[in-house]
Amino acid sequence: MSIVIASSRLWHKRFTDEIERRTGEPITYIDDKTQLNFESLERLAPSWVFFPHWSYIIPSSVHENFRCVIFHMTDLPFGRGGSPLQNLIARGIYETQLSAIKCVKTLDGGDIYMKRPLSLWGSAREIFLRAAELVKEMMIEIIRAEPTPYPQQGEPVVFKRRTPPESNIDGLDDLKRVFDYIRMLDAEGYPPAFLETAHLRLEFSRASLSEEEILADVRIRLRANDE
Repeated sequence: MSIVIASSRLWHKRFTDEIERRTGEPITYIDDKTQLNFESLERLAPSWVFFPHWSYIIPSSVHENFRCVIFHMTDLPFGRGGSPLQNLIARGIYETQLSAIKCVKTLDGGDIYMKRPLSLWGSAREIFLRAAELVKEMMIEIIRAEPTPYPQQGEPVVFKRRTPPESNIDGLDDLKRVFDYIRMLDAEGYPPAFLETAHLRLEFSRASLSEEEILADVRIRLRANDE
């Protein structure tokens, strides 16, 4: 038996040694999308291919021929689609389920291997690191127990992937919502919460909330058309 873990986030790579030690199975780690193809996987002959965080389309030749498991930060079928963390917090949802599901053609529509509770408190980076620890334990459990997946139940609710302009906090009039917007975008690779004046762009991170104010770091730049 061999295991493949494919992730576009480096923080998952640090778990490979522990997973090997606790399962006794060799791990191949893939972070380059060009390496994720039928020919490469056929040579490895993996029992499982895990996608703890993958930013690219998984080819049908991969998910149709290998047991592929993806992880999604919602209580599926609620919250299929893009930007699950941001869409949940923007809706005032602070506790969710991390779903491990079979990869199929339908976006986030595969059968469920397991779900585990996940808190959405803290910055986006803190949440992703918390989720990564949970994903590690779920992968180990799946390797050991080989659970049988079961169909999703209920009416799907689909999230739209959020776009950078939606990070603008100009239209918000509640401090808690402003705080949520700042923290839910506070991670590498995500467009930060921002405000713009006629000539400046203010980007916010590392926020803390009290009853009457928010303290946060701010990065101030000239707007693109003024540079």
